[in-house]
Amino acid sequence: MRTMTSKAAQTAKVQAGPGASGSPATGPAGRRRRGKSMGVQNLAGWLFSTPFLVLFLVFMAFPIVATLAMSFTDFGLRNVTHPLDANFIGFENYVKLFSDDKFLTSLFNTAYFVVIGVPLTIFLGLVVAVLLNNGIDRARTFFRVGFYAPVVTTIVAVAVVWRFVLDPSDGLVAGLFSEVGLTSPDFLGSETLAMPSMIAMAVWRNLGTVMVLFIAGLQAIPTEVREAARLDGAGVWQEFRGITVPLLRPTLLYATVITTIGYLNVFEEPFVMTQGGPSDSTLTVSLNMYREGFNFFHMGYASAMAYVLFVVIMGITVLQLRLLKDNTK
Repeated sequence: MRTMTSKAAQTAKVQAGPGASGSPATGPAGRRRRGKSMGVQNLAGWLFSTPFLVLFLVFMAFPIVATLAMSFTDFGLRNVTHPLDANFIGFENYVKLFSDDKFLTSLFNTAYFVVIGVPLTIFLGLVVAVLLNNGIDRARTFFRVGFYAPVVTTIVAVAVVWRFVLDPSDGLVAGLFSEVGLTSPDFLGSETLAMPSMIAMAVWRNLGTVMVLFIAGLQAIPTEVREAARLDGAGVWQEFRGITVPLLRPTLLYATVITTIGYLNVFEEPFVMTQGGPSDSTLTVSLNMYREGFNFFHMGYASAMAYVLFVVIMGITVLQLRLLKDNTK
C-alpha cells in the first residue's frame, strides 16, 4: 500500500513538471543550478567569440573611432609619432571640403560614375540572367563561367589588361580601328572618353555578380505562376513585365544597393588606369582621399573626406531601401 502511494506521488510530481509548486527545480537549489548552467554557457560563448571581438576592436572599431576624432584635428605627418599633439580645429576640415574645387570635382566624377554605371550594370546583368536562364540551352555553364570570370580576377590585373586593350598605339582597339583605316582615339588620355572607358570596364567586371544574383532570383520564381500566366494568354513581354520583374524586386533591391556602394567607393580603376587624369577628369573621392592622406599626409583632412563619403553612402542606401522596399512587400 505504501509502495503504491509512493509511486502515485512520484507520478504526480512528474506530471506536474519542474515548474510546479514544490518541485525541486523551483527551489533555491534548482535556481542556483540553472544560474550556474547559464553562467557556464555565457562564459563559453564569450570565450568562443573573443578572437573575433579582439580583431574587430583592433582593426575595425578603433580605426573608425580614431578616424572620426582625427577629422576634427590638423593631424599631419608631424603627428605620426606624437598623435596626441594634433590640434583640435572643430569643423574646419569639413568646411574646407566644400570650398575645395578638387574635392567638388572628385565628388562630381564619383556621381557621374555611379549614375551611369549602376543602371547599366543592373540592366545588362538582368538581360544576361534572363537569357542564360531561359533563352540559351547549349553551353549554358560555359557562358555563366565566362561572364563571372572577371569577378574573381584581381582588379589590378583587369585594369592593366584594359589599359593595354585601350592603348591608342598598340592596343587591341587600335588594331581594330586600323583594320578599317581609322585612327584610334586615346580613350584614357581624353577628358571626354576617360570616364566612359572606366565605366565600361567596371560594368564588364561587375556584370557577373549581378547576373548570378538575378539567376538565383529567377530560379526562385514558381513555375506554376509562369504556367498560369501563359494559360491566360500572356506573351513573353507581358510575362516579364507582370510576373518576372515584380517577383525580382527583392533581388533588384539587393543588387542595386551593393552595386551602388561599390561604385561610390571606386578607387582601383582610376588609380591603375589613369591616376585620376587627364586634368582630374577621373579623380574620384576615394582616390582624392588616398592622395590627401598618403601622398600629402593631410590625415585630418582625408579623414573628414572619408566621413563625408560615408554619410553620402549611408544616405543613398537608406533612400534606395525606402524607395524599393515598399514595392517588395
